[in-house]
Amino acid sequence: MVRVGVIGLGYWGPNLVRNLAANGRCGRIVICDRNPARLELIGGRFPGLDRTTCCQDLINDPEIDALVIATEVLSHYPLAKTALLAGKHVFVEKPFASSVAEAEELVELGGRSGLVTMVGHTFLYSPPVLKTKEIIDSGELGDIQFLTSTRVNLGLHQKDVSVVWDLAPHDFSMLFYWLGREPDFIRAFGSDFVLEGIPDVAFIDLGFPGGVIANVQLSWLSPSKLRKTVIVGSRKMLVYDDTEPDEKIKIYDKRVDVIEPMTFGEYQLSYRSGDILSPKLDSFEPLAAEMEDFLRCVETGDTPRSSGYGGLAVVKALEKADRSLSESIWRRD
Repeated sequence: MVRVGVIGLGYWGPNLVRNLAANGRCGRIVICDRNPARLELIGGRFPGLDRTTCCQDLINDPEIDALVIATEVLSHYPLAKTALLAGKHVFVEKPFASSVAEAEELVELGGRSGLVTMVGHTFLYSPPVLKTKEIIDSGELGDIQFLTSTRVNLGLHQKDVSVVWDLAPHDFSMLFYWLGREPDFIRAFGSDFVLEGIPDVAFIDLGFPGGVIANVQLSWLSPSKLRKTVIVGSRKMLVYDDTEPDEKIKIYDKRVDVIEPMTFGEYQLSYRSGDILSPKLDSFEPLAAEMEDFLRCVETGDTPRSSGYGGLAVVKALEKADRSLSESIWRRD
């Protein structure tokens, strides 16, 4: 059984603890937070777990096999690096690190030591994302032509990272997983309407090998919550709406075909509009599946679906998008 330490019990940490405690692969669990009141609160929900306010206690503890890190972004790299150097497997909440150089070092450290490095891209374990991958790989949609994704809401404004680093990891991780490749072109445009120097709206264009293009819209300034992706193929189209309570995926039998003229003249277009199908989805908690994958890979040495390599690919894209955004941010003077 895997013995795990969890560092950070803020917004997401308690959910990680809950799923670890419910997993049969998990043995001893030690929770850590520098806020004693927070530690007491979460410890009260899960009696029997060891507690500490010092993360170094977990890193130095020979009875801990792996660390789950759910702290602020800037602390991901130093904590994960120290843990890997101490011989412990690491799971790091997204984003993997705050720079490409940091992410590369963590992947290299893990690979050299035979340790698992995994990133909290939880959407890669959600039923609709898995079903979308299955549909794309089956060829039902035909050749993928372009994708558009919208991830907007009112808040929560971050004080240390842009909307790109906060929200884009979700969409980037899904796009790269679905397409099985990284982009070779990224351009971003946006502005900082609320807090100067912290972009809260961004529009990102991506180009992939093979001619596939994508657009991702991100915002902390929207009257309603939207989590919607449209995937257009040469044969069919798919809409994934994560805010839908039931039919999160819909496949549209719609396309446009070019009919070559029989004689000299203009090409004709044929528009097909067929059935709309909503496939049946499995029902399980993505975070539970994600923790299962981490613990299994610690035991077996396999590479997790959301590996450090995938985390590195996302950080590369985030860095490029953020650099482009800083160069093209709309100024209102």
